Amino acid sequence: MLGWFRALMPKEDRFFDLFERHAATLVDGAAALRTLLDGSRDLVEACAAIAAHEDKADTITQEAMQAVRRTFITPFDRSDIQELVGSLDDAIDQMLKTAKAARLFEVTRFEPEMQEMGAIIQEAAAVVAEAVPKLRALNENATALNALTERVIQLEGRADDLHEAGLKALFRASRQDPMVFLVGSELYDHLEKVMDRFEDVANQISSIVVEHV
Repeated sequence: MLGWFRALMPKEDRFFDLFERHAATLVDGAAALRTLLDGSRDLVEACAAIAAHEDKADTITQEAMQAVRRTFITPFDRSDIQELVGSLDDAIDQMLKTAKAARLFEVTRFEPEMQEMGAIIQEAAAVVAEAVPKLRALNENATALNALTERVIQLEGRADDLHEAGLKALFRASRQDPMVFLVGSELYDHLEKVMDRFEDVANQISSIVVEHV
C-alpha cells in the first residue's frame, strides 16, 4: 500500500539539481587541481580556487541533507541520497587536502606521474558529471550509467598504477634527501585518495542502479 501511495505522489526532483550542482563543483575543483599540478597557476591562487569550490560543495551538501530530512517523497532511498552526496563531497574534500598539503610543504614542482594523476582526476570528474544527470531516468539510462561507472573504476586503476610507479621513481631519485621522498609520498597518497573517493561515487551510483532498475 505504501509503495502504491508513493507512486502516486510527485517525487522531489530538486535532489537531481543538487546532485548535478555538486558534480559541477568536482569538475571545477579538478580543473583547479590540475592547474596546480601542471604549474600553470600560482600555488596560493590554485589552493584558494579549490577551497572556493569546496565551500560551494559544502553548501550544496548541507542543502541536500536538509532536504532529505524535510521531504516526504524522495527519488530514491534516503540512505542512497545521503551516501551519494557524501561521496561527492568526500571527493572534493580530498582535492582540498591535496592542495593544502602542497601549500604546507611549499611544493611548486610536481612529478610527471602526479601531473598525469591530475589529468585522470579531471577526466573522472567529467565522467561523474556526465553520469549524474542520467539518474533522472534510471530505467532508460541503466546501460549508460554502468558504462560510465566502469570508466571511473578503470581510471582509478590507472591512478593506482601511476601512484606505484611514481613512488618508485621518487624513491630512486631522493636517496640523498629522505625529506623529498616523505613530502612526495604524502602528495601521491592524497592524489590516490581523490581517485578512491571518485570510485566511491561510481560504486554508489552503481548501487542505486541495481536497487532501482
